[in-house]
Amino acid sequence: MKKFRDRLGAMKAELEALSRATAETRKPVTLDQQAVGRVSRMDALQGQAMQVETESRRRRELVRIEAALARMEEDEYGVCVACGEEIDPRRLDHDPAAAVCIDCAGK
Repeated sequence: MKKFRDRLGAMKAELEALSRATAETRKPVTLDQQAVGRVSRMDALQGQAMQVETESRRRRELVRIEAALARMEEDEYGVCVACGEEIDPRRLDHDPAAAVCIDCAGK
């Protein structure tokens, strides 16, 4: 259990650090035609949109990690939230935030 808690904590810390490091790139793009040309603005808008989507994925992963940590606190970690069966430890090795067993994930 400690191994999974440590991995989840490290994953959470990494995602939070990435979020802080990329905060500036997610800010709205200034559309000042005097400062940059049209193509440069389009590139900046595309880059900003990609960073916003990446942040959205990061947030979803953080929710999964926090849910796994909460299941640990409730002594429910490693039990499928859908069927109640034990999640194969190999699945948890691959994805420590997994909430469902492989059978339920395939449904």
